[in-house]
Amino acid sequence: MLYMIASEDVPHSLPLRQPARPAHLERLKLLQEAGRLVLAGPLPAIDANDPGEAGFTGSLVVAEFDSLAEAQAWADADPYVEAGVYQKVVVKPFKKVLP
Repeated sequence: MLYMIASEDVPHSLPLRQPARPAHLERLKLLQEAGRLVLAGPLPAIDANDPGEAGFTGSLVVAEFDSLAEAQAWADADPYVEAGVYQKVVVKPFKKVLP
C-alpha cells in the first residue's frame, strides 16, 4: 500500500538539513531502486524552485510499504529526524487516484 510521509521542519532548518542531506537522499534512492518510491521532495519556504537562504519548511514522500507500522519506522529512521530537522512527521495511508 502507498503511504504519505509529510514532515514539518523546525524554524531555520537549512543549516541542519545540509549536512544530513546526502544520507537522506541515499535512503530515498534505495526506495526508488526497489520500485517503491512514487515521489519525494522538499517544500520551499518561498514561492521559488530554489529558495536560497529561505530554505524549506518540510518534505513530502509518497512510497509503498507493507504496512503503516513499516512506513512509520522508515520515517522515524530518517537522517533528518536524527539531525533535528523535523519537528513533526505525519505518516498516513495514501490512495493514488490520478494520474
